[in-house]
Amino acid sequence: MGYLAVWKVLDRMIMELRQRGLEIPPQVMSDLKSAMVTIKIGEVDTSAGEKAHKIGEYLGSVESYLVTEAQKKFEAKYVDEWLKRLNEAGYETCESCKDKELEPRFVSGVPRDQKWLRVEPKDELTYEKLTRFAEDVGLSKRDEEDGHLLVYGKAEAVKEFVNKMTSFEGSRKDRINPTGQSAA
Repeated sequence: MGYLAVWKVLDRMIMELRQRGLEIPPQVMSDLKSAMVTIKIGEVDTSAGEKAHKIGEYLGSVESYLVTEAQKKFEAKYVDEWLKRLNEAGYETCESCKDKELEPRFVSGVPRDQKWLRVEPKDELTYEKLTRFAEDVGLSKRDEEDGHLLVYGKAEAVKEFVNKMTSFEGSRKDRINPTGQSAA
């Protein structure tokens, strides 16, 4: 199953439902975030095992809530369109994912025994913050021509790096109220 593609569809669905006035509970958002963290960790830690099961649980929980609430408040045609997108994403035929190049499994200059991750600095997760996170967990880093930052090192350090990024994003979102204004 294309977990990342399904995650992207659910994320878009949440944004659209919020724009239409639907409240999304914190637990649903937490499940969506947990799914992404587990997907990212799964990219680094190749022992799939229970990770696929957990990702499926998280995404299933989010999908179930969103579809149920959308069916209560919107017309069937609207909900059917989202279900179609979710189905396509599950079979890795999502249009937004077809265009995206797959990340190579080999990166020149990174030792074979090390794991790596390419990240794109954005918004609050600036280049400087990403660099500091990488240094804090003992990862090596290098700048890519396309503006991405390549971090690499031991698998545990890469996992820690992903956790630092997601916990930083989560704490930043906690400081923003629903109107988009900073609470501080």
